[in-house]
Amino acid sequence: MNIVVLCGGLSTERDVSFKSGTMVSKALRENGHKVLTLDVFMGYKDKECDISNIFEISEEASVHSEDIPIVAPDLDEVKASRADQSDCFFGPNVIAICRKADIVFMALHGENGENGKVQAAFDLFGIKYTGNDYLSSALAMDKGITKQFMIRDNIPCPKGITISREDTIDDELLHDVRFPCVVKPACGGSSIGVSIVENEIDFLQALNEALKLEELVVVEDFIKGREFSVGVIEGKALPVIEIAPVEGFYDYKNKYKAGSAVETCPADISEDATHLMQRYAEKVMLSLGLTTYARMDFMLRDNGDMFCLEANTLPGMTPTSLLPQEAAAVGINFNELCEKIIEISMKKYA
Repeated sequence: MNIVVLCGGLSTERDVSFKSGTMVSKALRENGHKVLTLDVFMGYKDKECDISNIFEISEEASVHSEDIPIVAPDLDEVKASRADQSDCFFGPNVIAICRKADIVFMALHGENGENGKVQAAFDLFGIKYTGNDYLSSALAMDKGITKQFMIRDNIPCPKGITISREDTIDDELLHDVRFPCVVKPACGGSSIGVSIVENEIDFLQALNEALKLEELVVVEDFIKGREFSVGVIEGKALPVIEIAPVEGFYDYKNKYKAGSAVETCPADISEDATHLMQRYAEKVMLSLGLTTYARMDFMLRDNGDMFCLEANTLPGMTPTSLLPQEAAAVGINFNELCEKIIEISMKKYA
């Protein structure tokens, strides 16, 4: 197959996306496909050009990635570095190249990758892509909306509220905030802009910082306990993985700096807790209308109470990312996982 692996973009997870894209491209080439790794924002060349043989020179034309930096990218610098300085999200030749592909492997993370906008545009252009459709992606991307769906379907999640930039921060609003609490951008990823606060002064500072990143911020109860994740492929949960940061919580640095977290799969929890967490993960998929694959994050208290935090519709795709580790625990290696994602995604177009 001729496959575009789409990565980069304009989210705070841009660098993470490059790493996923590079590793997926390598796996798909080893599987025998012709693969072009493409930055959705920068595009290919500076203006329209001849792309008739693009998959014959795909390795040469691909973007490549180094290790993920421990700080998120400066998106203003990224925008300023684009040669054509267009206000179009799609870089030069991106749509034309993607239309030539048999399928686009979505290795995008964060805004404009997981929020359904790219998926909706591809639907209009007749471009096949991996992963979930635009509507379920949009629902899952907004943590406030996800929480409403989970409450509706009796999936345990932390109590919380959503605050916008237009809201007045007064005593009435603060009355609904219980400390300690977690403050996080509603549609962010990789724990960027997330703070755990224990008093009103720190809360207001964290809220201001999060609102600089997004229009909406979710404030929810802090759940003290162990952190887990469960991948689901085609409605079937994979083994549970536990994530134990060496220091602090599972923030951007601890996610991507080697040695910052200990990950155990299958997780060392009871069989009953494992099955319950897996069932909740599968239920989240159904609740949000997700049909291909995703990964759900959980917290587990010492007393056995568990809470689903969010759904990730385009989880990290490096061999050491959580979803590939879970797949490996049931005998699916990284190359096979990449192939399986394409296989199940193509069913949307059958």
